[in-house]
Amino acid sequence: MIQHPFPPLYDQRSQILILGSFPSVKSRETAFFYGHPQNRFWKVMSGLLNEPFPETIPARRAMLLKHGIALWDVIASCEIRGSSDASIRDVTPNDLEQILEHAPIRQVYANGQTAGRLYRKYQERALCEKFGDCARVVILPSTSPANAAWNLARLTQSWSRICNFVT
Repeated sequence: MIQHPFPPLYDQRSQILILGSFPSVKSRETAFFYGHPQNRFWKVMSGLLNEPFPETIPARRAMLLKHGIALWDVIASCEIRGSSDASIRDVTPNDLEQILEHAPIRQVYANGQTAGRLYRKYQERALCEKFGDCARVVILPSTSPANAAWNLARLTQSWSRICNFVT
């Protein structure tokens, strides 16, 4: 069983919450989100937010918080082989209430189908009952390099819907 190795990123101004499934091997090594150099998350976000590409973890953290974006993962612990979402088993979900209770989240997004499916299975119903429709998930295409069918331009276009909620 592997435990999620780092805390969520959010503050009292976070208006959207983007959820991944579980950190990749590279993200677990760097102790921060989307650490694999081929993951397109940071390119998509910097493009949408009209910010320079953030090279460091402090720059990535600052960019998202500046624009009211929170990040975390659906899973607190699981069995996983490498970074393969398809191998995820024995899921324990993260406690997402801590974010929704302390930040004015207006929309939850999932980075990919696995994150969306697991959120719907383990968390969406209870969170919607407690926090309302802001906890209903919108599933976006995965920024993972495994999602090769989506090029950067197409990903960025699809992810542009988050701009309705960012500052």
